[in-house]
Amino acid sequence: MSIFYKKNTQSGKNILSEEESKHCALVLRHQQGDEITVFDGVGGKHQAMLTKIAKRACEFEIIETITLPQKPFNIHLGIAPTKNMDRMEWMVEKLCEMGVDEVSFIKTQHSERKQLRLDRLEKKAISAMKQSGNPFLLQLNDLVDFDSFISSEQRDIKLIAHVDPSHSYISKKLQKDRSVSILIGPEGDFSSEEVENATKAGFEMVSLGTNTLRTETAGLVACCSINIVNQY
Repeated sequence: MSIFYKKNTQSGKNILSEEESKHCALVLRHQQGDEITVFDGVGGKHQAMLTKIAKRACEFEIIETITLPQKPFNIHLGIAPTKNMDRMEWMVEKLCEMGVDEVSFIKTQHSERKQLRLDRLEKKAISAMKQSGNPFLLQLNDLVDFDSFISSEQRDIKLIAHVDPSHSYISKKLQKDRSVSILIGPEGDFSSEEVENATKAGFEMVSLGTNTLRTETAGLVACCSINIVNQY
């Protein structure tokens, strides 16, 4: 059954976004009376019936709703975006498939990118949510200064991946059912000042292995490690 995304679904009449409506009417060629599945991005899986077909505003009514509970742990990835946005789009797609909760893009001293097209990344996240069958939409936060990120982060476990194999491997710092914030730096790594500020803010330095990883690879390895510890 076709899956669509509609934020803030409600009883009675609902309208798909223009982009989702075009996909519904023109690409999939749905007709009035067809049943579809609608994800609301916060755990709701809605069985619905199309009541009106229009190229820019397909209407539907909810028949039945199943709401999935939040998992007992939470993952927040803070990462410096790469110069090549294709790599960030690929990463966002995979993180959404893995069930990561939140990604914040951070500006560091060695950052390659100072601006971000968040709308492109959000489209990738929505597509991955529907493809994976995971009704929770990955939350994407726009660029924020490094110091602002570390001062506001309040999760149970706070980690910063640093290119130094002498640090403990990430899995040794993780605990089941505990929320985690993990920082991944740019290709040039974090500056010594940033590492010092992060440790003062309660972040522990960890290693992601002996090999030097590209930024997006490091983000996936870190989040995958957290999922494995939680058997998720």
